[in-house]
Amino acid sequence: MKALGSPLGFRRTALAGAALATALGGGALLVACGAGGGSGAGDGTARLSVADSYIPLPPAGGMAAGYLTVRNDGGEDQLLKVSSPGAESVTMHRSTASTMEQVERLDVPAHGALQLARGGTHLMIMGWQKAPVLGDELELDLTFARTGTISVKVPVKELTYRPGRSGESGRPGQQ
Repeated sequence: MKALGSPLGFRRTALAGAALATALGGGALLVACGAGGGSGAGDGTARLSVADSYIPLPPAGGMAAGYLTVRNDGGEDQLLKVSSPGAESVTMHRSTASTMEQVERLDVPAHGALQLARGGTHLMIMGWQKAPVLGDELELDLTFARTGTISVKVPVKELTYRPGRSGESGRPGQQ
């Protein structure tokens, strides 16, 4: 057996350390993303993050729309349900030129994004526990088929707000 100071001993120690660091780092990534059911990168596990979330201030505290982007750096997933402790119901809708229909699930493509935006797919928030005011944050619990539930705080913005415009950072409520 060679001494630790020899090139062979150093190489073995370095490889063992690199393997341990990789294993620990991969475990932290899975915990941070709430992945359930996969063993890590390369196996189709979705790696989700939420950005650009906001709720335009509803008139007189009534029904409101919610918008956000779910980014996915991994395998495909589906958004199955959205709920909130601060509202009676949150439903997912898809708008077309002439209609709005409730949908049961929304696809989150692999290495892509699900965008909930004005004039398209969005959330409808009803039965607020307290009337929202500018600057409030509403917790939304997004439940995905593969990833599980991700909670985000979504800010209430002025009715005319658009992410990335008027000097805004475009990333309110980023998680």
